[in-house]
Amino acid sequence: MREIVFAGFGGQGILTAGLIISQIALYSGNNATWMPAYGAAMRGGTANCTVHYGEGKVSNPGQQKPDLLLAMNEPSYKKFQGIVRPGGIILYNSDMIGELPPTKEGVTAVGVPCNTLADEVGNPKGANIAMVGAICKLLGDFEYQAGIDGMNDMFRKKGKNKYEALNVKAFEAGYNYVG
Repeated sequence: MREIVFAGFGGQGILTAGLIISQIALYSGNNATWMPAYGAAMRGGTANCTVHYGEGKVSNPGQQKPDLLLAMNEPSYKKFQGIVRPGGIILYNSDMIGELPPTKEGVTAVGVPCNTLADEVGNPKGANIAMVGAICKLLGDFEYQAGIDGMNDMFRKKGKNKYEALNVKAFEAGYNYVG
């Protein structure tokens, strides 16, 4: 069973990134859960969610020992970096986190300038989607096309598919950046 924690400020698309990964997992035939948590219900408040997915039953949807932490800002990194399991990954937004504070032993840190990547492909609100692409590549749990198709399926279900081409570009930018 895979566990990912997504964390950042409200407005960074944290909850949406978690939904996308859970939808990609479902689209790929896995079981998945998505559990959101957020502070002030406004842009700029804290937000995080936990996604579990895999072939078996998800017995606990809460945060335990994630395989990957997506930290979109420094406060999120500081808050959650200690719970990443040994051998896990911290994927962080290098546009918002300058010099990374030390990680615990056995945890790999990977920086992605996701705001820059999103801007470069003409999708300035797609930083979170660039990180979804990076997650798919880093973990290797989903085929590239399944990632694209699962993401597009999630947005179609929400009636928000008018940015599909731009979202695909942001996904590709993140996917290719780490690979």
